[in-house]
Parts: sequence; C-alpha cells; structure tokens
Amino acid sequence: MDTMGMAVAPRYAAEDIQVLQGREAVRRRPGMYIGSTDERGLHHLVYEVVDNAVDEAMAGYCTRAEVIVHADNSVEVRDDGRGIPVETHPATGLSALETVLTTLHAGAKFGGGSYKVSGGLHGVGASVVNFLSRWLRAESRRDGGRHVLEFARGRVAGPIQRVGDATDHGTTIAFLPDEQIFGHGTFDFDTLAQRFKEVAYLNPGFRIILTFEATGQHSEFHFEGGIASMVDEINKSRETLHPVISLSKTVEGTHVDVALQYTTHVSEAGYAYANCIPTIEGGTHVTGLRAALTRAVNDYARKQKLLKDDQSNLTGEDVREGLTSVLSVKLLDPQFEGQTKAKLGNAEVKAMVESGVAEHLTIYLEDHPVDARRIVERCVLAQRAREAARKARDLVIRKNALDGSGLPGKLADCSERDPSRSELFIVEGPSAGGSAKEGRDRRFQAILPLKGKILNVEKVLYPSGREKVTMLSNGSENGHSNGITETNGNGNGNGFLAEKARLEKLLAHEEIRILISAIGGGFGEDFDLGKMRYHRVIIMTDADVDGSHIRTLLLTFFFHNMIPLIENGHLFIAQPPLYRVQQGKKVHYTYTESQQEALLGRLEGKRIDLQRYKGLGEMNPDQLWDTTLNPEARTLLQVNMEHAELADEEFRRLMGAEVEPRKRFIFEFAKSVRNLDV
Repeated sequence: MDTMGMAVAPRYAAEDIQVLQGREAVRRRPGMYIGSTDERGLHHLVYEVVDNAVDEAMAGYCTRAEVIVHADNSVEVRDDGRGIPVETHPATGLSALETVLTTLHAGAKFGGGSYKVSGGLHGVGASVVNFLSRWLRAESRRDGGRHVLEFARGRVAGPIQRVGDATDHGTTIAFLPDEQIFGHGTFDFDTLAQRFKEVAYLNPGFRIILTFEATGQHSEFHFEGGIASMVDEINKSRETLHPVISLSKTVEGTHVDVALQYTTHVSEAGYAYANCIPTIEGGTHVTGLRAALTRAVNDYARKQKLLKDDQSNLTGEDVREGLTSVLSVKLLDPQFEGQTKAKLGNAEVKAMVESGVAEHLTIYLEDHPVDARRIVERCVLAQRAREAARKARDLVIRKNALDGSGLPGKLADCSERDPSRSELFIVEGPSAGGSAKEGRDRRFQAILPLKGKILNVEKVLYPSGREKVTMLSNGSENGHSNGITETNGNGNGNGFLAEKARLEKLLAHEEIRILISAIGGGFGEDFDLGKMRYHRVIIMTDADVDGSHIRTLLLTFFFHNMIPLIENGHLFIAQPPLYRVQQGKKVHYTYTESQQEALLGRLEGKRIDLQRYKGLGEMNPDQLWDTTLNPEARTLLQVNMEHAELADEEFRRLMGAEVEPRKRFIFEFAKSVRNLDV
C-alpha cells in the first residue's frame, strides 16, 4: 500500500506481453481457428482436411476422396490428387510436407499458380488440424514414391521417410483429435454426411465416400447434375411452381452458379457457398443474389401490369418466400470473415452476382410467361399475407395488452436491470419453481415457472400441414392460374381473419402470454432484441419424457415466434443431473446413463447412496445451485440453428398436424431407442 492507502499497480513492461506463435497459439486459443472446441469444432477438423482434396478437385487434379472414421475416433482422409510435395522448401529448410503441416499461413493458395480457386483462407487448415491432434500421420504419393511424416500434438516425431514405391498419386492424412482440447467428443455420421453431400453437389463428378467403422455406416456421394440436382432433392416433397432455373457464368475470373425454384412452401430455403465452403452467415454474394431477385421480379411485374400503379413494390422478403435457391461462387482470392469462413467479404462479388442473375432471370421471365406469372403471383401473395399478418398481429397485441407494461405475477424477477447480466430460467411446475427460486442468485437470476405443457404452436399456426393464410388459387377452368385469391386454407377468402383467429388462439393460452410478457421483446415479426429483459433465456425441465416434451414445445414456440433469440445466441438449455451418488462424505453428480455406469465402475470400498432425480422438484435448493444454476459449475447447451429451413421441416415432422411423417419417424428410429422412460 502507498501512503494514500491506494494499492500499488504491479509493474507492466514490454517483457510482460506474451507473443503466442504457431502451435502454442493454436492450442491456447483453438476457438480463433476452428470456431469452438465443441462438436462443431471437432467436425471442422475433418472439413479442413477434406477441403484440401476439394481444392485439388476444383483445380482438375482430384476425382475422389475417401473418409474413414475408425473405431478409436481417429479419422483418415485419402484423396487421388497430386500429393503434397516432399522436396525441401527453400524458405524453411524443411520438406514441403512438414512446412504445410507445421507452419501457419503456408500453402499453395497465395497466388503461386498452383490453385486458381481454393477454399483455403489463410493456409492454416492442415497445420491447425495437426496442432489440435494427439497424433497425425501424413502420407504423400507422387513421382513414384510414398513418403510418410508423423507428428505428436503438432511436433514432428522424426524425419520424413520414403516407405516404398507408389503406383498412384494423392495424399492421406490420418489424425486423432486431442482429448486435451476436445474432451471425449465423437464424430456424428449424419453431420459429416450432410456436409459431404453438399460438396458433391457443388463439384459435379467428384466422389466422396464416408465410412464409420464402428457402426458400419457407409455412404457415397456423386452427382453429375450439380446444384440443379441439389434443388430437386430439397424440393422433392414440396409442390413446385416451375422447373429449376439455372445459371452458370464466369465474370472476370469469378464463376457464378445459381439454381432457383419457387414452391408453395411458406419459408425460404437458401444455401450459399464460396469456393465450396458453406457461408452460413451469407456475405456479398448473397446480397447480390437477393438484390437481383427483387429487382428482376419487380421490373417484370411492373412491365406486365401484375402490380398496380398504386401498389407498393415487392420487398425482398416477399420475393424470397417459398424460394429454394443454391448459390455457388468460385473466385480467385476469397476474403472470408474469420478462419471458419462463415461469411464472404469480397465487395466486387456483389455486383458480379447481381448483374449476372438479374440479366438471366429477366430473360427467363420474358421467355416463360406462364412460369413468370406464377412466380409473380406467389410473391404478391406473400406481400398480402405479410400485410394481413401485420394488421392482425397489431390488433391482437393491443387486445391482449402485450406491450411490456406489466410483468406476470408468477415471475420471480432479479434485481439486476442490465439485460446483458440477467438470465431467465423457464421451469416446469410450482415444485421445481420453488427449488429454483430458493437456490438461485437473486441478483441476476429470474425464475418463471410454467403450469403444465404450453400450446403446440406448430398445429395452431399451420393446422393443415404447411398452409399459410394465403394459397395459390387456380382461377380458371383451363388449369392456368390467372388470379390471386386470399384464403385461410378453407376457401373463405379472408386471410386477415384467418391470421387474426390463429393469433388469438395462440395468445388465448395463458402460459404463452406470460412467457411473452416476461421476456419482454414482443413476438413474431415484431420481436425486438433491444427490448429483451434478459440476454440469457434458459429452458430448465426435468430429465424425463414429460420434460423432453415440454422442452420441445418451448423450442417450437421460440422457433416460430422469437427466432432472433436463437439466431443471436440468447437461448440455452440447462443440464440438470440424473443421479446423485454419495460415498462417505464425497458427492458425485452424473448427467447421463453412460456417465453413471462409468462412475459406478470406478467407485469401490464404502457403501454407496444412490438417488435418481425424477424431477427438479426433488432436488434441494443447494443441490440445484451446485449442479444447474451456478455459472461456475453448470453446463448450458446453447441453441443454435445453421439452416432454418431444415429446422422448419423437423418441427413440421415431429410437432405438426400431419400424423404420417411422425409415424414414419417413430418406425424408423424405434429400434435405436435406449433407456426409454415410460
């Protein structure tokens, strides 16, 4: 302490600043390079290795890649490309193979001429995979020889060795993700298969083979039709309005591929890629596509008098409703935002895509007047539905006084008024609510107990499959659509009343009104993140069948009425324990049946007291705090959504009015159910 009683600041000098480089930087901050160390980051390792084979394919040197996930969770990726060079690199003095696998920003994608187009951003893919693996083995087959190099946690285990002759060419990378980084996470067949299927669509003629040794799962992906075939596949269960519209054009070295098709479905299904990398956050190419669609459809509609002079232009939202689109750009120097390449940033690409798509779509609409009229009518229907929904929503909201002026009485609020520091736990029933209220930290944790199961909003909003307040109407005897009719799905011609009735039914449910009021951001299209009272909304239900059902009902509600909550990372699922195991004075909590079995296998000696929690209400407040509420100890699952259209289909299948899709799902997965709680 100094003489004034103030603490003396510790010495801060240049030598105190750490500079992390290479392997150490990646291992200390893996999220900067692969996005996260959860399941998404784990799978990203495989994508990075496969992307190198895809780069070879785009350059015309590779026809196939085989991916094998072995029983020990190691991965092997084998391609028939040119093989990574093994000669000594002039700058590093190491073999080119070792340089690629141990040096950040090293690769053949920086303007040297080896790749005109590639998915590589910073040349860090292969080296990052190496640094984050317990071991990695690289084999290069080229110039008649097989050369092997091995690593342990990113450090070379010995010199490069020629292990024999090669009659083929290509690269094989095998690696085991480091449990120090990823814990005991395992790979998911469906996650990898979905990605590789997309890659095969984007590269007609390229074959990807995926095999899981432990389960025997095996798939091959190979498509000659490209992204047009992808649109056909997406729309196979939807009613389409016209054949797929395809564009393939090269502008100043940038290749643009687009496939479009309108359907009677209520949502947009849009997929965008840059150099075969899925850009789930969009970017300049997506902006260009959307601008072109809006301009071309509005221009045609005005020219053909399908929009009246006093009628406002169609918005981008109107034009994209019911549209399935796949956009793929391949460019020389992609500028992605972040190493995980979720968003394309090249400013010049917007104009290239916009001009090319607008020109092609304008010509198509003029040459296909019947299809063009159907497309415009579909967009005008969306516009009218949007306006009817807005008017109905305003009326119903005023009637139910959901303006945030009053808070529900059952809400146990927190004292913190900064939303970024506040969190709301949604719990089931008064018993669980009582334990949560006593166990929480009242400063920043609010508790909202709900009574029973909330309304299934999927059936309320879409009582007849996926019908909305508007439908395409066949207004003539010859089978051609020549008019636009607003209906409610039953032919009464009043979309406003239909939407109003559905919203009133939704808000007639007391627990839904309470939920909307407590969160504070409104609902539907008018949901405002800036008005939210809590930036962490946490679903906390019992770990049984009823709890799972309530959680699914809540997720369905949030998906249809507060989707920005999900898109911006504000929705979470709490993970309460299944078991409490006490041996002597030591207490253990386990969260899955497999964890419980493993724990019991390790415990020996003294008698064990075992308690299985059937509900949160059985937990003492201090136990609930220790396991589920305490930010220092709890586990929260963040709800995210990479593809809204896939989530929409899944909610329709599991929660919708149609029984047959749900029946097929049950029959398909019934044999794989474990630990069924009935």
